[in-house]
Amino acid sequence: MSVTEEAATLLYVEDEFLTQESVAAALRDAGFSVVTADSGAHAVDILEAAAEPFRGLITDINLGDGPDGWEVARRARELVDGLPVVYVSGASQHDWTSQGVPQSVMVPKPFAPIQIVVAVSGLLNTAAN
Repeated sequence: MSVTEEAATLLYVEDEFLTQESVAAALRDAGFSVVTADSGAHAVDILEAAAEPFRGLITDINLGDGPDGWEVARRARELVDGLPVVYVSGASQHDWTSQGVPQSVMVPKPFAPIQIVVAVSGLLNTAAN
């Protein structure tokens, strides 16, 4: 059974509504359960309330006021060791090697939603083996 058949629950953090909706829909179409957050603070609140059900995190980097995607991912990894992380960014991808958590993936904007599905599926399948 593949990871997507298990309806893995993902946290997706994106402050741009249309991007959030299109990527969340693609992830759901691929068989994932998706919880969305529109800010870093909202994402941290969700994680601190119940991080265990999440099998992966997808986060934009620039999220406005409050924690950015780098901080969200670091907090998520403190709560769930080895949680697969996919970063998306239009301007911060050059900081990934210094700011990103180990064994994460960066997908630069603009991207097709299927690229996020492929990236998170790859990380989840690697983590499962």
